[in-house]
Amino acid sequence: MPPPLTFRPLTEADFPLMHTWLTRPHVAEWWQPTPTLDELRDEYLPCLAEAGTLPLDAPGGAIPYLACEDGKPFAYIQAYRVMASQADGWWLDETDPCALGIDQFIADADRIGKGLGTRMIRAFLHFLFADPRVTKVQTDPDPTNGRAVACCRKAGFRDVAVVETPDGPLLLMTIHRGA
Repeated sequence: MPPPLTFRPLTEADFPLMHTWLTRPHVAEWWQPTPTLDELRDEYLPCLAEAGTLPLDAPGGAIPYLACEDGKPFAYIQAYRVMASQADGWWLDETDPCALGIDQFIADADRIGKGLGTRMIRAFLHFLFADPRVTKVQTDPDPTNGRAVACCRKAGFRDVAVVETPDGPLLLMTIHRGA
């Protein structure tokens, strides 16, 4: 049986590791543009104040986590209140105040395609749905990222539609409580 997966809030000490991960070709292909370490610090430092807060209780941006296997970080995953992202032009049609969104990537290319992403997303969904207020979770991979789309489908997400976003076309996928 594989070891359990856990999630711990990203810390400032993790920024160099996160930066290294973001520069890896299999990550940089989908997380563009690759930030400098200073840009990463500027973007994520404000999010750290909400670390340990439930996503529905966080007033602003994403809550960043590292996914760990046997205590060792292997991936990045974040959760955010969907309606909180509307100020930046995202998900303007969302009216559910208890909807969350997630984004994620696996750090090591040699760990992709082995079911780890599906395990991670399922475990994170379990973590998020532990908050009884959460009604649904959405994700939005690039529709041409076949591995990410397949992984999200295996984790239980259902396709909604390809939608235009500030980052271009993305495949909106959702999973509802109890699904």
